[in-house]
Amino acid sequence: MPQIRPITDLRNTTEISELCHARREPLFITKNGYGDLVVMSIEAYEEMIETARTDVAISEAEKEYAADDVLLDARETLSSLRRKHFG
Repeated sequence: MPQIRPITDLRNTTEISELCHARREPLFITKNGYGDLVVMSIEAYEEMIETARTDVAISEAEKEYAADDVLLDARETLSSLRRKHFG
């Protein structure tokens, strides 16, 4: 369940930091009862960005496969890359 706090709680930066690190998920900040900000730890942010990059790469690969209908064998491709780049 998401953690939601009023903007006045940002005065206690230590508590906010501890919450973000302990839960490893975003902390939603409200202003006048409406969503205003999202605060998260750097670790959670980097994990979110990496997940998004992976999702984009998978989506691009799926589009490429749908357009070309060519599927490469992973073992053969990795073996070929090793020979090419590592002798």
